[in-house]
Amino acid sequence: MKRTIQTLTFFVLILCASIAWRGGSPLQAEEPRRPVPIIFDTDIGNDVDDVLALGMIHALEARGDCKLLAVTITKDNPLAASFTDAVNTFYGKGDIPIGICKSGVTPQPGKFNILAEKKDNGQLRYPHDLKDPQQIPDAVTVLRTALAGAEDHSVVIAQVGFSTNLANLLKSPADKISPLAGEKLVKQKVKLLSIMAGAFEKIPRKGKLVDHREYNIIKDIPAAQKLAREWPTPVVWSGFEIGLNVAYPHESIEEDFNYTSHHPLAEAYILCNPPPHDRPTWDLTSVLYAVFPHRGYFDLSETGTVTVEKDGLTTFQKSADGQQRYLKLTNAQRIRVVEALVQLSSQPPQK
Repeated sequence: MKRTIQTLTFFVLILCASIAWRGGSPLQAEEPRRPVPIIFDTDIGNDVDDVLALGMIHALEARGDCKLLAVTITKDNPLAASFTDAVNTFYGKGDIPIGICKSGVTPQPGKFNILAEKKDNGQLRYPHDLKDPQQIPDAVTVLRTALAGAEDHSVVIAQVGFSTNLANLLKSPADKISPLAGEKLVKQKVKLLSIMAGAFEKIPRKGKLVDHREYNIIKDIPAAQKLAREWPTPVVWSGFEIGLNVAYPHESIEEDFNYTSHHPLAEAYILCNPPPHDRPTWDLTSVLYAVFPHRGYFDLSETGTVTVEKDGLTTFQKSADGQQRYLKLTNAQRIRVVEALVQLSSQPPQK
């Protein structure tokens, strides 16, 4: 009964969002054609929001709202790919292509990727078949393959980790996968890049508002600079301030995932930052906008360009011909966003 009430509440919120969108905010996008083909580029293992965001994508695919084409990883540890495969398998999607990069950045396994090796009575708790690092293709190959097989101007990429993979994609030459070099391939196939990176407001710290050099930027500044400067399609940035103001309620972790004895999202959350901690939802916000840009969950800045400085600081300069914007959030939107993220993250796998 509790989950039924929560589900009804979620759909009421969706309806209200749709009505609000039709009211005519000029900063909202048009409704995309469904299902939205999406690529998820992640540093999974460095924080738990990546895992919740991946669970969201599977819930959205089960609803017919998106189609997960591939997952590419910027955390340089093989367990990141194994755990990603375990999560995909948990949701019945163990055949999703996964690609990795070998950058040397964040090579530690992290607090919860070790769940990929967890066994109960000699059997993997979360079955998966991606165990040998040698069998995992590189991210650029996976990205080029996914894009080459997609319709023109259709793909949405949600980048919620470092910009390493997408910067390497831009530099990639024509090959047997596609006669188009990286930037031209992106321009022909990608509709939108929804990226969790940077900060576009000052962040409170020790009683003061200060500039924030965001984690996903500073871990590969040259790649972030290249992406901000050269990405050829529209980009919407979810800055650090957005997820910081949308905390995931720990009560959901304690109550909403108990439909199974072991759940990779809940166990990852507990290993990373156990309740009663309410973890910011940075990566989830980029996924929500990527699939529902028209629902009024967020407002958008004016168009312009983002610059990544040498020290990792992100700045925005508005311009009429710019293709980049960043998310903005009102308190009323925050309440709706939290409910949507909870309902989608905790949705059981499709039978």
